[in-house]
Amino acid sequence: MAVSKGKVIGVNGNMVTVQVEDVVSMNEVAYIEVGGKRLKAEVIRIKGNKAELQVFEITSGIGIGDIVTFTEGMLSVELGPGLLGQIFDGLQNPLPKLAEECGFFLERGVYLGALSTEIKWDFTPVAKVGDQVEKGDTLGTVPEGIFTHRIMVPFNYKDKYTIKKITSAGSYGIKEVIAEVEDSKGKVTEITMSFHWPVKRPIANYVERLRPVKPMVTKIRLVDTFFPVALGGTYCIPGPFGAGKTVLQQVTSRNADVDIVIIAACGERAGEVVETLKEFPELIDPKTGKSLMERTIIICNTSSMPVAAREASVYTAVTLAEYYREMGLNILLLADSTSRWAQAMREMSGRLEEIPGEEAFPAYLESTIAGFYERAGRVRLKDGSEGSVTIGGTVSPAGGNFEEPVTQATLKVVGAFHGLSRERSDARKYPAIHPLDSWSKYTGVLDVERTETARAIIFRGNEVEQMMKVVGEEGTSINDYVTYLKGDFIDAVYLQQNSFDPVDNAVTTERQDHIFGIIIDVITSQLDLDTKENARSWFNQLRQKFLDYNGSEWENDIFKSLEKEIRAMIEEKKLGVDENFQASKSAEEA
Repeated sequence: MAVSKGKVIGVNGNMVTVQVEDVVSMNEVAYIEVGGKRLKAEVIRIKGNKAELQVFEITSGIGIGDIVTFTEGMLSVELGPGLLGQIFDGLQNPLPKLAEECGFFLERGVYLGALSTEIKWDFTPVAKVGDQVEKGDTLGTVPEGIFTHRIMVPFNYKDKYTIKKITSAGSYGIKEVIAEVEDSKGKVTEITMSFHWPVKRPIANYVERLRPVKPMVTKIRLVDTFFPVALGGTYCIPGPFGAGKTVLQQVTSRNADVDIVIIAACGERAGEVVETLKEFPELIDPKTGKSLMERTIIICNTSSMPVAAREASVYTAVTLAEYYREMGLNILLLADSTSRWAQAMREMSGRLEEIPGEEAFPAYLESTIAGFYERAGRVRLKDGSEGSVTIGGTVSPAGGNFEEPVTQATLKVVGAFHGLSRERSDARKYPAIHPLDSWSKYTGVLDVERTETARAIIFRGNEVEQMMKVVGEEGTSINDYVTYLKGDFIDAVYLQQNSFDPVDNAVTTERQDHIFGIIIDVITSQLDLDTKENARSWFNQLRQKFLDYNGSEWENDIFKSLEKEIRAMIEEKKLGVDENFQASKSAEEA
């Protein structure tokens, strides 16, 4: 079939209307020829012999009558060894190479191959001549950093194939033929180490989708204990500007118990993205002792780049994550921020003159966001191994209003909600996740009963604090005041964490469990504190000891000494089990 062509008949921002001469398909990629450049675009609506395209570049200079060439292919990414450690734009152009070619100001219409053809990979065959294979089956492996990269039968191969030829172990480029396979009709096809896959089509070469039950340890106490995330699960981090969304994502990417981290910076301010690009190569991976970039992929599409590419960057990132999941690895995808992606959808919807939904967002906003998060999941592969894609998206609601459409649409599909609070960030309480508003449907690393006990004290302490704002400290009973101090104590020594402290910035689950046991002992005990002054003084002393304790190396002499002093302080004031705690526990059991 001949490639279809067309002519531009209308331009509206980054949307171009084209009169086509032949058949075109939805989501088909096209190129608009302008002044010797070919600008990449995607078909987003077809009306009779007219196609409406969203252009991934600045559309200045496009005029009526300009030639448009359709490719018959959908927007795709190249999959193969060499993706790790790379920085791509939303269309999978390697930005460092793009900068070498174009200089500081990137030119439009320049598209480079995602993977280097010069690098030689040490290929080791796994399959042999005569084997029956199908899409997703492993033909051989190559080492990629600390991982074993599987060279698989391309996912778009529909038939069952017989291997006619496979190369011996050796060094090959990604475009060199490593195998020849024959389908049921006798057609022989050559396979290389890389292939293309459309980004809006999920990769589903697994046997079974599994329930996400195993916690993804982040080494952030507040997350692991109270609002856990499961491997293969989803979570969102909404919060106002400056509340620490990007910092929280960076801390998570460094310490999370996953194999590969993919960051999709879709529409964030260029300054924040540049900071990420500068810091990541310098960060030391706690797992390997090498640069964190060696197991990271960054998809970079800043707010100063064309709007349409934001959508592409989100789908590019999740497709790369699914690809590595097919190798039995655990992937964490961090999208920052999905609000900018939604704003791009709103802009395109307005140009398409669609009926607007709430706040002018398209009516299909919820289904589109759900479709993205549904590509997360834990799966069992054909060889029995398991892999997962965990998706965490930040949301930037204007003014921190969690009732706006993007936040609400996200909350309907995610499994955990880490709501950032302006009040906590202004008070320098980090991470600024609000302990009362946030929630999680997943099971954490610590005992659920003890966790709920601590949450109950935090809630009750907050109620007393609100009451004190009205009646004052003098109008509060000593028992209520001690409850308030207990809630404040949990907040100060456990919920807050010092990212600049080499010890406190990442806390293992073993240490979390140990420390939490001491805190539970404090909050469930009746304490010999007869006046508010004595109570305040004692809790202040205990809090300072605990902060020093949090900053000491696990089980060294200072750690053991401080723990001994803390336990002695508690035993000195402990009278028994708190009556209020006993009463609430009996009520729950009843």
